[in-house]
Amino acid sequence: MMNDADRLQTWIERGSVNISQLFFQFYKELQISDTEAMLIMHLNAFHEEGNEFPTPANIAQRMNLTEDMISSSMQRLMQKGFMEIHQKLDDQGVLYEVINLMPIWSRLIDCVFAKSENNEKETSKLKEGQLFQLFEQEFGRFLSPMETEMISMWLDQDRHSPEVIRKALMEAVLSQKLSLRYIDRILFEWKKNNVKTPEDANKHSKNFRKNTIQKNAIQPEKKGTEQKPPASNVPFYNWLDRNK
Repeated sequence: MMNDADRLQTWIERGSVNISQLFFQFYKELQISDTEAMLIMHLNAFHEEGNEFPTPANIAQRMNLTEDMISSSMQRLMQKGFMEIHQKLDDQGVLYEVINLMPIWSRLIDCVFAKSENNEKETSKLKEGQLFQLFEQEFGRFLSPMETEMISMWLDQDRHSPEVIRKALMEAVLSQKLSLRYIDRILFEWKKNNVKTPEDANKHSKNFRKNTIQKNAIQPEKKGTEQKPPASNVPFYNWLDRNK
């Protein structure tokens, strides 16, 4: 089974990961200095050229640093765990040394993933905040502490997404039964029927209304009762789009 280092190496070799672009975006967050960052990029360039163990003298020919300064910077990078020196065997069985940059690339990918997770959390919090505002807008008043707690329970305990709760609110508005108790019942039924997305909610509601119409259509007529004409189909108004 391929480990993380091998997988990352494969991504780099296939060009699936643009290391240089990611590196310049995130090296500051890894507390790498500008000089160290330029040194790492030169080491990476040597690797791409087939030289896996460039000497400080080789690197000094490309940088405005002395060999001693380059050696000191490389020592600091190894102490920080950003690079390592490994031994390999060539085709004749002779040992040779290489500078391994995989530790820095691995740390870089971890940094990117952490940044992505933080962005997702911030987006989720923003959606939740907009959800409370939407309820207050539709109720035409501020929510009480108990109402706020109930909505929070839908999110935290029942694990309903803000989008699904919005759909349940829409159902309540369309049914002209605007109460948290009614919305809670909708969410309870949806959870029981494994409704997890707005698309699931639309499908479930459509089937529910279809079944309701069919049941009403086959009910026997009562004697002495005037038969009312069937109600016309009224298109649903998407109240969520009204501010667009």
